[in-house]
Amino acid sequence: MTPNQNTPAPDWMKSSYSTNGGNCVEWAPQHAAATGEFLVRDSKNPHGPQLALTANGFAGLVTFAKRNG
Repeated sequence: MTPNQNTPAPDWMKSSYSTNGGNCVEWAPQHAAATGEFLVRDSKNPHGPQLALTANGFAGLVTFAKRNG
């Protein structure tokens, strides 16, 4: 996803689990609050692809990570 003129570039925040073995995931909480779209990316590749998830999709990803992390 590329921000449009009306959407500022997201501020990224690392997951609290990112310190475990270099598996770094970042998300953009302010973007989610403003748009309802949950952006997720690999912090080791900040210019690479991003996932854009719904609230339910993001909750499912977090649940999956907790069970399989």
